[in-house]
Amino acid sequence: MADVHVRPAVAADAPEIARIQLSTWTTAYAAMLPARVLAQVTEAGLAAHWTASVTAPPSAAHHVLVAFERDAAVGFAVVAPAGPDDLATPNDGPPVHDPAAAVAVGPLLVEPRWGNRGHGSRLLTAAMDLARTDGARAAVSWVLERDEASRRFLASAGWAGDGTARELDMAGAAVREVRLHTDLTTGDDETAG
Repeated sequence: MADVHVRPAVAADAPEIARIQLSTWTTAYAAMLPARVLAQVTEAGLAAHWTASVTAPPSAAHHVLVAFERDAAVGFAVVAPAGPDDLATPNDGPPVHDPAAAVAVGPLLVEPRWGNRGHGSRLLTAAMDLARTDGARAAVSWVLERDEASRRFLASAGWAGDGTARELDMAGAAVREVRLHTDLTTGDDETAG
């Protein structure tokens, strides 16, 4: 069995997190994200972002996790308190979950060449464990509408869509996301292999 684990990210992981993100975006998401957006993203820029996210998080409830197989970083996940945009409902209705007790998960990416080895499940489980430790009772995640693999993955872990969608303006192109959620008090987020 391979040596696999998940741990909190440290500053030295930022270049690998950036590499994983750019590699995943330019392979698995190339048909879902505007080409001009992908052309503008650099590993150096992403590494600077991830260094700041790891070394100066906005709160103690902001977490970046990294998955490893042996010594290779293969994926990462972010979990943080959900913001108003994460929980908004159409027509300005009440939030889908209590803002004081909800987290947002994402991105959660595993480099495609390391897929189907359980790394995503380990990352999601670790993220949900941290969320519960921080007092969260619910979690939401925004996923590209065309990202059927991520939607299936979250559904297999007990997450469900709630019918809410939003459009992001990415370099003049509209990119649609859908929201999935799970209740952290019931244990329904058990991850699939």
